[in-house]
Amino acid sequence: MEKLSLIDWSVLAITLIAIVSYGTYQTRGSKNVKDYLRGGNNSKWWTIGLSVMATQASAITFLSTPGQAFNDGMGFVQFYFGLPIAMIVICMVFIPLYHRLKVYTAYEFLEDRFDLKTRTLAAILFLIQRGLAAGITIFAPAIILSVVLGWDLLTLNIVIGVLVIIYTVSGGTRAVNVTQKHQMVVIFIGMLVAFFLIVDKLPEDITFTKALEIAGASGKMEVLDFSFNLDNRYTVWSGLIGGTFLALSYFGTDQSQVQRYLSGKSVKEMQLGLVFNGLLKIPMQFFILLVGVMVFVFYQFNEAPANFNPTATEVVLNSEYAQDYKMLQNEQAQIFRDKQKIIEAYTESDDSNISKYISAANAAHEELRQDARDLIDKAGEAQNIKVESNDKDYVFIHFILNNLPRGLIGLLLAVILSAAMSSTASELNALGSTTTIDLYKRNASEKTEEQMVSISRWFTFLWGIIAICVACVANLAENLIQLVNIIGSIFYGNVLGIFLLAFFFKFVKSNAVFVGALITQVIVIALFLLDEYEYINLPFLWLNFVGCIIIIIMALSIDFRRISKTDKSILGLLVLILLYFSYLILRNSNLI
Repeated sequence: MEKLSLIDWSVLAITLIAIVSYGTYQTRGSKNVKDYLRGGNNSKWWTIGLSVMATQASAITFLSTPGQAFNDGMGFVQFYFGLPIAMIVICMVFIPLYHRLKVYTAYEFLEDRFDLKTRTLAAILFLIQRGLAAGITIFAPAIILSVVLGWDLLTLNIVIGVLVIIYTVSGGTRAVNVTQKHQMVVIFIGMLVAFFLIVDKLPEDITFTKALEIAGASGKMEVLDFSFNLDNRYTVWSGLIGGTFLALSYFGTDQSQVQRYLSGKSVKEMQLGLVFNGLLKIPMQFFILLVGVMVFVFYQFNEAPANFNPTATEVVLNSEYAQDYKMLQNEQAQIFRDKQKIIEAYTESDDSNISKYISAANAAHEELRQDARDLIDKAGEAQNIKVESNDKDYVFIHFILNNLPRGLIGLLLAVILSAAMSSTASELNALGSTTTIDLYKRNASEKTEEQMVSISRWFTFLWGIIAICVACVANLAENLIQLVNIIGSIFYGNVLGIFLLAFFFKFVKSNAVFVGALITQVIVIALFLLDEYEYINLPFLWLNFVGCIIIIIMALSIDFRRISKTDKSILGLLVLILLYFSYLILRNSNLI
């Protein structure tokens, strides 16, 4: 792994200093709660749209998504198919209600509709999942810099966390929103530059069209999967159904996003900001995945390592398994040479049958990579060293550090760090706001505006410390972007169900919702653990749908005598849907 040059360090340092300085500069004028927590309600629609997008597009997006496409192709884009549907519902239902009630957090509405304990429960569920996610968004860029600089993860987690805390605590919502607008510009420029450089580095006779054909022959361009097979994690249906419920909960009830558009100067500005995000998000994710596919094509013509994590490679080469690993490396070199001949024949011929040989060669390469991961795990256990054999999140950074020109390496690292800092800043800002408004203010004596701002800053600082602690104990999951979505999916369906009950089922009372939410959360966690230990087959994306359906059924059942005939009919329909879905889970788990 090559070291950073002076110009790369300069680009990186200037970016970090500019972000922290600009965020601190925005502190001016944030002397009351409205300014600090809602940005003075002055944000335009484009600021809202870019801020919403930057909050979701963390460093994990730019680390993991290309790696996801490198390994599994374009199918991950289906995850976002429910987003436009969710944006329409939120614009029509959530935003007008939040604006009319003049709330600072989404959970204030729940006390008005139900009671304090329901509001508190929803706020606590948010704080748990978003506090964990904030730690992961710090951990992600720390992995990168640990590879680049050779520093330990603990030090990097603390450094990155402290930088984010400085300008988030200082600037509040206005600083977060405006800073994110500029960060997204840096991100877009950086990813476009990376894409064109990757294509430019392909052999002269390999056009972009031919590159897509090679990717297609390798199974990387299979975007749509219409099957209803739960073995397939990402399908059109999981995206439209599970993705819609996830997006509804994330953008409609997660304070880290709600706080972004509550800063809008009018309902119209808020709605336009979300529509802008809904229209641009899928193309953006498609493009980032396409970058990953082009990296895959690049490594069809340039030999890739057996494992993209250099630390893992170093561990296994210094172990008793070194000779076995070197044999795998030799086998990989032979597979690469054989594949070169196959691809050369493919590019010079119209024979579609050759694509089968490309697919077979890639399958052999992936099997070898799995053998390499197994050896790394054994080496780590033998030496009692904690090492990550899963290298999906290292693919893109490996390409950047070893193939991009000086200066542009710094730009791409700045992109990833900008994304990390903007997303973490939004999360800390929302965690501090929710703790202040939903827990502290609701249970404390009357405070002045300046006292409330000071208290909010202290809570934001405290959550920053907690996020750093989470980052320090985090481990790589199968894929970082999946880890964040798994954490959200465990809680989001339940919280969304609480809000849907509040919006659409007027006869349901607070006790039914509170008890139903507690039972539902236990059931959802149990379902996740059963899937994790392979007792059942339930991809995490469906937890949003299942959790939402279960709490609505629970609450309606508890208040069955009070609800109208129409609601009883809805209850019957939801029970049938849940029973059918349970049948699918059992069938796909080979339990029936």
